[in-house]
Amino acid sequence: MSGALEGIKVIDLSRMLPGPYCSMILADHGARVIAIEDKRFREDDLLISPVNRNKDHMTLNLKTREGKEIFFRLIQNADILMEGFRPGVTKRLGIDYEALKKINPGIIYCSITGYGQDGPHRDMAGHDVNYLSFSGVLDLIGEKDGPPCIPGIQIADLVGGGMNAVIGILLALIARARTGEGQYIDISMTDGMVGLLPIPLHFLQKDGRVPLRSDTMLSHRYACYNVYETADGRHISIGAVENRFWVNLCELLGVPEYGALQYDEDRREELLDFLRKSFKKKTLDEWIRILGERDVCWGKVQNITEALNDRLFVARGMVSEIRDKDGISRTVLGIPVKLSETPGSIRSAPVEFGGSTEKILEEIGYTKGEIEGLVKKDAV
Repeated sequence: MSGALEGIKVIDLSRMLPGPYCSMILADHGARVIAIEDKRFREDDLLISPVNRNKDHMTLNLKTREGKEIFFRLIQNADILMEGFRPGVTKRLGIDYEALKKINPGIIYCSITGYGQDGPHRDMAGHDVNYLSFSGVLDLIGEKDGPPCIPGIQIADLVGGGMNAVIGILLALIARARTGEGQYIDISMTDGMVGLLPIPLHFLQKDGRVPLRSDTMLSHRYACYNVYETADGRHISIGAVENRFWVNLCELLGVPEYGALQYDEDRREELLDFLRKSFKKKTLDEWIRILGERDVCWGKVQNITEALNDRLFVARGMVSEIRDKDGISRTVLGIPVKLSETPGSIRSAPVEFGGSTEKILEEIGYTKGEIEGLVKKDAV
């Protein structure tokens, strides 16, 4: 079965994580993705291998006449152009949206930046932690009365940047199917983080007070939605938001009278203290056996190694193996969006930096001799 995006061609000029994560998702679902980077600025530590699967990768120097000519050839029959430069860079290079749509009116041009193409912060440098900070998200992460805590995954890059870019591109493809015209997509990672605040906004409007770190309904304030240490120093999460789940847990712990006190402010600390002491009496494995399939919304807090070996994710195809060009088996993350008729697939391991350059040049009409000349001129 073909992927949903088979026949779609993506030229990806972005680097590091947000853009490459977006183009990986598109590639997983059948798009032809050609990732382009300038070998003069290669930084191995910034080439994140897991997001480069299912792609071709070529080197190109857009500051040379020959390099730009190659780029324009690629754009002629491309569907999507992605870039992650600071605002204004592509215009200086002569490859901005206005320039490219003259060559290809149907081109969908997606720019991913920290703060967007306009506004007071458009020219500021930044990284994930900065976008979390400005958006108000970081202030909600960490221990109560402690400092904000940087999460262990790049939420702004992956969600605010990568996933929102995928959404924007798919919307633009639908619009193009109707109108025949491409369009420009302005993705701000900070905008994306502000878009994740509906629950804090709800409680701000409902209660009239600013939500505090680790002190909200869905973040440690109540016993029913919390994380507890077990006897062996591990942790278990409880997410019994609805009263029926909370009642089931209270009955299991031998305190059915607590069932009606789920959100009682006067007894809140009492309930928290009881659950903390209760979960400390047994090991994590013991609690897993006790809770079993009980309807109380619980979860084992796993580290990444445990998660990658969990039977749930193996059964769901979220962890699998693929062989690289040397025949070595590599662990790869699966495809979370599962379509019944046009499923995504992992077809090839991440290619080496610039590993597809010669193949792509041949595809667009360059001879072996011409390619050798381009290498000598530092165009590729």
